[in-house]
Amino acid sequence: MRADEFDGLVAEAFKGIPARFRKRMKNVALMVEAEPTPEQLARGRVPRGGTLLGLYEGRPLTLRSVFESFAMPDRIVIFQGPHERLAHSPEQLAQMVAGTVWHEIAHYFGMNEAQVRAAERKRRAR
Repeated sequence: MRADEFDGLVAEAFKGIPARFRKRMKNVALMVEAEPTPEQLARGRVPRGGTLLGLYEGRPLTLRSVFESFAMPDRIVIFQGPHERLAHSPEQLAQMVAGTVWHEIAHYFGMNEAQVRAAERKRRAR
């Protein structure tokens, strides 16, 4: 898939996040990269031979103070290559991208990995 087509999937996934959450996202860059770097894999605590679909890099909203000075933007990075290798169809690819965007935004709002996984299970059960 061309990079601009994948960017479109990420943009559509972001639109799928409820407006009440999107409006609260300040100073966050949503980015697409082809593959995770070794440093990103390490930050994501990915075991050897594993991969990463997305990564939140920043300070979660729940840990911020109104008294903090200006900070560089947080980053949510979605990795194209791993998504394409794992998806078996265009529909599954779009669904995986949407799930990854949702997952990383949950980290921005302060959920740890266990909380995000529990919320994902609830979301799938609906």
